[in-house]
Amino acid sequence: MKRKIEVLDKGFVEFVDVFGGDSTVAKIARISYMSKPDPQGDRRLIELLMANGHESPFEHIVFTFLIKAPIFVARQWFRHRIGSFMERSGRYTKFDEEFYLPSNERANGYSDVMKDQMHAAFETYKKLIQAGVKKEVARMVLPMSLYTQWYWTVNARSLMNFLNLRADKHAQHEIQKYAMAIAFFFKESCPWTYEAFVKKSYKGDLLEV
Repeated sequence: MKRKIEVLDKGFVEFVDVFGGDSTVAKIARISYMSKPDPQGDRRLIELLMANGHESPFEHIVFTFLIKAPIFVARQWFRHRIGSFMERSGRYTKFDEEFYLPSNERANGYSDVMKDQMHAAFETYKKLIQAGVKKEVARMVLPMSLYTQWYWTVNARSLMNFLNLRADKHAQHEIQKYAMAIAFFFKESCPWTYEAFVKKSYKGDLLEV
C-alpha cells in the first residue's frame, strides 16, 4: 500500500499505522448477541451496522497519520476533537520558509502579492531570532499559510465524521484535498467498512466506492 500522498504544493498525508480492521468491527459487534464468528457474514454485518447507525464497533479501528499542512488547515482539522493530536512546537523548533501559495486563479490574480507578504514576514521572523528574540515570540509575525506538521490518531467512527464534513464541496478547497488523501488510506485499510460508509452513511459528495 502507498504510505504517503503529496497534498497541495508542499504538504502530505503519511499513513503511519492502523490497529484493527474490517474483521475487528464484525468480531466486536457480535458481543451484543454473543453470536459465533462468521467470517463469511462479516461484510454483510458491517453494512447492516452502517445502515442502521450502529457506529460504536467502528471505534475499535484506530489510525495514526503524520500530516504536513498549512496552519489554517490545521486549525480547521483540530476542531475535530475526538482524536489525539501532537503538533510540532514553534517554541522549540525554528520554522523553515515553507508557505502554501494558492494558484493565481484562486487568489484572484494576487498570488505574487501574497508571496511577497509571506517572504517579508519570514525575513522579519529571521531578524527577530538573530536579534535574540525567543522563537516563541518571533513566531507571532508568521502568517497562517506557514506549514506545520502533526500526528493524528483517530478511530474510524471519528474519521468518518471528518470525511462527512471535509470530503465535501462545501468544505474549503485545501482541506478537501487532505480529506481525499485520508479517504484513500481508509479505503485501502478497511475496504468493507469504507464501502459500507459511502453507500449507507456518507453525507458528503466527493467520495466514491
